[in-house]
Amino acid sequence: MEITFKNSKLEKLANDGRKMLKELGKVRSAILRRRLTQLEAAETLEDVRSLPGSYHELTGNRKGQWACDLDQPYRLIFAPRENPIPSNEHGQYIWKEITGVNIEEIINYHKEK
Repeated sequence: MEITFKNSKLEKLANDGRKMLKELGKVRSAILRRRLTQLEAAETLEDVRSLPGSYHELTGNRKGQWACDLDQPYRLIFAPRENPIPSNEHGQYIWKEITGVNIEEIINYHKEK
């Protein structure tokens, strides 16, 4: 899949191993690298659905975004590049038609509640 980033800070973090290690630490940066590699190697979002990392759709005020686990409680948040997001007649997103993602943030979104 094609991966883009919400801003240059995230892109620089993802592409600079030294910066990633400094800002995220050894464990989180290793997992982030693994998740980015998984997304990049996938042809569609469906390809990562069953991989370790608990890739899942978000709901509520984050509907239209996806998350995958980093180290607890942190998540990598991303959104499909397709606009509108492919969906069926029931409003369910069609993972196999999503071929690019935009990395939005790394966050503990459970603190938002």
